[in-house]
Amino acid sequence: MHITIIGTGYVGLVSGAGLADFGMKVFCVDKDEEKINKLKNGIIPFYEPGLEELVKKNVKANRLFFTTNLEEAVKNSLVVFICVGTPPNPDGSADLSQIKEVALSLAEIIDEYKVIVTKSTVPVGTNRWIKNLIDSNKKTSVAVDIISNPEFLREGSAVEDFMHPDRVVIGGESSYAIAIIKDIYRPLYLAETPFIITNLETAELIKYATNAFLATKISFINEIANFCEKVGADVTTVAKGIGIDPRIGSKFLNPGPGFGGSCLPKDVKSLIHQGRKVSSPFRLLEAVIEVNEKQKLRVIEKLEKFLGDLKDKTIGILGLSFKPNTSDVRESPALSIIPVLLEKGAKVKVYDPVAMEEFRKAAKGLNIEYASDPLNCATQTDGLVLLTEWNEFRFLNLSQLKKVMKNPLIIDMRNIYEPSVVKSLGFSYEGIGRL
Repeated sequence: MHITIIGTGYVGLVSGAGLADFGMKVFCVDKDEEKINKLKNGIIPFYEPGLEELVKKNVKANRLFFTTNLEEAVKNSLVVFICVGTPPNPDGSADLSQIKEVALSLAEIIDEYKVIVTKSTVPVGTNRWIKNLIDSNKKTSVAVDIISNPEFLREGSAVEDFMHPDRVVIGGESSYAIAIIKDIYRPLYLAETPFIITNLETAELIKYATNAFLATKISFINEIANFCEKVGADVTTVAKGIGIDPRIGSKFLNPGPGFGGSCLPKDVKSLIHQGRKVSSPFRLLEAVIEVNEKQKLRVIEKLEKFLGDLKDKTIGILGLSFKPNTSDVRESPALSIIPVLLEKGAKVKVYDPVAMEEFRKAAKGLNIEYASDPLNCATQTDGLVLLTEWNEFRFLNLSQLKKVMKNPLIIDMRNIYEPSVVKSLGFSYEGIGRL
């Protein structure tokens, strides 16, 4: 089976390489010629563990191809996956301009039966809109079926998630099209991956409901952590105690500086917007976003608790990506925290193992110093803030750090270290919700 993937971002590139690894011939299409040329030369445009090896393997096997020629790719494929971005508008709604552009382009090209599969995260009702857009603009009377097949890839473990998913969701109305998509995912079916077959709207909502619930768990445990600090409880033990309950589960119960990335903030805000449109408001999710925004600035409160006025203080920031094992800085807590530090007159030094280049682009105009390593980032600082739990930050030489810091203060927003151990080395230390 020949497949076209439109869009070579996280979802498109991982999905394309994964489907090629299943043995199919896959054409990955993008209008960005520079990106396509880099991919042809084995250069992956973002950091994702295992992806470079998977891409190279399937390119070498003549199963994975990169092109800017949408028409040629579509004409040679039975199934077309839409994997373009749906970034947020200022009001929280999803920007569907890229989806519309793709749908109109497909309408121009299609001259025989195709299955159009939407992997992009789109508001409920979008797949019907896509089908109407294609049907009303196509040049021939050939049939086109639409399938909603949302992705559940976690940045940092996207390859593993594609190859060993928790479930595969397929929404559609054509039993023939559904059968084709099930056949594409046959290796997963044989591995007893659960398949959920439903209608378009339900499939679309499963994606939003998943991310909204995960975001809710994060904001919940962050509020519990803040409360722990007031009453003398320890959030790590609280999280363990409630996470053992199978009705709750232990995942996403790690407090921190708030959630970020390309999915959770965008999808929660989109679902809130969708609820308002149909007079079914998501009051709980509105609070989730409010809590998350305030949580990012807890760092400022903690620094001022130890340092007082931050004017002319030098603060080191370890971790710029929103989570480890990714170069993605979209909605990263660092992007909210650093401007406030600068406004208060502080000097800021930063370091991240892989996200420095992406952060430079996102933080253009901010007067900050980019350090070469964690020790350099800590040198002559009045305080060091841990924002991302990269493995290399878990084993810092604390004695060496103490020697180079102007003031031995660590604000650990990921609870990487044991408070008593760090304090015994002569540091002022504060985690989040710890005793």
